[in-house]
Amino acid sequence: MSRHERVLLDGPAGAIEVFVEPQEATGIALVAHPHPLFGGTADNKVVTTLAKAFRDLGCATLRPNFRGVGGSEGAHDHGIAETGDLAAVHAYARTRFGADLPFYLGGFSFGAYVVTQLAQRLAEAGDPARRLVLVGTASGFIEGLRRYETAAVPADTIVIHGANDETVPLANVLAWAEPLDLAVSVVPGTDHFFHRKLHLLRRIIESQWTR
Repeated sequence: MSRHERVLLDGPAGAIEVFVEPQEATGIALVAHPHPLFGGTADNKVVTTLAKAFRDLGCATLRPNFRGVGGSEGAHDHGIAETGDLAAVHAYARTRFGADLPFYLGGFSFGAYVVTQLAQRLAEAGDPARRLVLVGTASGFIEGLRRYETAAVPADTIVIHGANDETVPLANVLAWAEPLDLAVSVVPGTDHFFHRKLHLLRRIIESQWTR
């Protein structure tokens, strides 16, 4: 990735560590990482791939660490308080990069789940995200973790999932997407972490972006 800044924001539970890539932007993108109790960080390869895709589309990007990860303070709260933390990052981004720029949200796994909650909150506040990109979305019952009641999202959301995802079964995401009339891009032969398939994420996002 290109050079980024490390910023510490004041959040509800203390500092929130955010990696910011500023540029002459036509949009702003916030990208959320996978489950912090299972090694998820803002430096996850899927997360940085999503950030690169948004950057190439002209966005200033922000990759926060969830509470308890890296320089972010606070304790894990199963996505509840984390939604508030992302709202704080959104407010910072609006102040820094502009209130009028389109705002995009991206997330991977647990981060995708939290992004759906944030998107719902922003829409209710009158500042809806222009578009969402969700990869390996945590939804339904996941063995060893919990049941995720993933929020509804707009029909133009880009949803990408691995056919061989061993963490979040594809069936879970299809069951969530079906009543929402959401299309799901399924990548054959791909696990949860998209090993050796990261280039396909960018290809799918670029091909669907203008639809």
